[in-house]
Amino acid sequence: MDGQEQLMLVMNDITKRFPGIVANDHVSFALRKGEIHTLLGENGAGKSTLMNVLDGIYYPDEGEIFIEGKRVNLRSPLDSMKHGIGMIHQHFMLVDSLSVIENVILGLESQGFFVDKRAIAHQIEAIATRYNFRVDPYARIWQLSVGEQQRVEIIKTLFRGARILILDEPTAVLTPQESEELFGILREMKSEGKSIIFISHKLNEVMSVSDRVTVLRKGRLIGTVDTAAVTEGELAKMMIGRDVLFRLERKKAELGPEVLKVEDALAYNDRGLIAVNKLNITVHAGEIVGIAGVAGNGQVELAECITGLRRLAGGHVALKGVDVTNASPCTLASAGVNYIPADRLGVGLVPNLSTIENAMLRNYRKEPISKGAFISYAAACTYTDGLIKKYDIAVPLQNAPVKVLSGGNMQKLLLAREIGERPKLLIAEHPTRGLDVGATEFVRSMLLEQRNNGVAILLISEDLDEILMVADRVAVMYEGRIVGIVDVDSVDVAQIGLMMAGSTAAVQS
Repeated sequence: MDGQEQLMLVMNDITKRFPGIVANDHVSFALRKGEIHTLLGENGAGKSTLMNVLDGIYYPDEGEIFIEGKRVNLRSPLDSMKHGIGMIHQHFMLVDSLSVIENVILGLESQGFFVDKRAIAHQIEAIATRYNFRVDPYARIWQLSVGEQQRVEIIKTLFRGARILILDEPTAVLTPQESEELFGILREMKSEGKSIIFISHKLNEVMSVSDRVTVLRKGRLIGTVDTAAVTEGELAKMMIGRDVLFRLERKKAELGPEVLKVEDALAYNDRGLIAVNKLNITVHAGEIVGIAGVAGNGQVELAECITGLRRLAGGHVALKGVDVTNASPCTLASAGVNYIPADRLGVGLVPNLSTIENAMLRNYRKEPISKGAFISYAAACTYTDGLIKKYDIAVPLQNAPVKVLSGGNMQKLLLAREIGERPKLLIAEHPTRGLDVGATEFVRSMLLEQRNNGVAILLISEDLDEILMVADRVAVMYEGRIVGIVDVDSVDVAQIGLMMAGSTAAVQS
C-alpha cells in the first residue's frame, strides 16, 4: 500500500494562520484507501483546524489537497460533501430549532422541494438501529442531550454517503459494548474500501481500532507511525513531549458529613417525559460518586435539578441537611454548589464574551473585582491571569472571544473558574471530554485534589474508565433510575456495562 494509487487523500504542506497564531504550520497528511487513520495531538495542536480545512470550513493560506490523485479546491462544506467527505465536529453543526429529520437533510440538493419525511425517518431509524443508537427522528435538536446530538451528527454524515469519514470522539456517549460494536462497523467500512480519520484522546481505542497514527504538536507535524509499532506511552510522549501518568494514585476516601442528599427525585425533560424517576442518591464530603450511563438516561436533568436549572416535580434535594429543593441557581451557587456542564458553550461559557469576562462570571459581585456598582477591570485581568497560569490555558489574547479557543482550553477555563470558587459540592459532567491525555491527567488530578480537600463531587460521565479511575462509588443510571451502586474497589466492569445497557441486575451498597 505504498504506491500513490493507494492513497485516498493527500494534504500537502497545509498552512493556516489566524491573528496572533499559526494553527497549521506546513502540515502534510496522507490517508490510504481502506484504512482507519488516527489524528492525535494536544488541545490547540491544530487537529480541528486541519480537519476544518478538509471539510471546507477554512481555506488554507498555503498547501494543496488531492482526493484520489486529483487536486481539489474545497471552499465550502458542500464542496467537501460532493467529494465524499463527511465530518462529525467537536462542536455540533446542528440547528437547534429544527427536527432531527430536517437537520439530516439540510442543504441536500437531492431532496428537492418536496420531502417525504416518513421515508427519511425510516432511513434514520435504520442507521440508528445499526449503530445501536436511540434517536427520535421527529424530535427537535434543543430537546436532545449533548450525547444524543452527537448521534444525530453521526447519522447525518452516514446518511449523506461519505467515503471519507472524519470521526471526532465518536465513543464518548457509548457503553464499552457499544464502542466495540462501533469499532466493528468501522472495520467493516474499512473492508469496503472507505477511509476513516479517527480523532480520539482515548489511547486504548487508538491502539485497538487504527492502522496508522499522525501526531500534531503546536500546529506542526511530529510524525506518522504504524499503530502496531508503538505503545500508548510512546504516542502520549509524541503528543505532549513528556511521559504521562495513565493511572493516578487514589488514596482511600476519608468520608466527611453528608453534603448532598437526593430523595425520590422526579423530573421531566423538555419534551414533557419523565427523565428522573424516583431517584435517590447521597454524596459525602471527601468522596467522588460517579454516575455511569449512556447519554439520554436522565443524567443531565438530574444535574440541572441539583443546580437549580430545572424544577423537580417531586422529591427533595438537601445540601448539608438544608432543603434546597427548587432553589434558584444563584442561591445554590452562594451555598457552595458549582457546576461544570456537559455543554460548555451553550451553558458553561458565553462564546462572544472574552476570556476575562467568562472567568469572572462567578465572582463579579465579590471584591476585589466588584467595586460597589462598578467592576475593576484590572482586578479581573489579574484574576484571569492567575487562572490561565495555574491551569495552563492556551489563550492567544485575553480580550478575544472565548469561542476562538480550542475545545480543550474552553473546558480548562470552565473547570478553573468553578474549582477556583472553592465549592462544597461540585457537579461535573464530562469534565475531560475533548481533552488530550496531558490535560485529562491534569483535570482528573484536580478532581482528586478537590476530593482530598473535602469537596463532595458528583461526576457524570459515559467514560467508564474515567469513573473507575477517580470515583469512590459508581452509580449506574438507566431510564431515570439508579439501577445499582457499587464500590469502585469491587466493581465488575462487564456487569457495569450490562447495567448501562439496561440490565436489571444491580448490586446495591
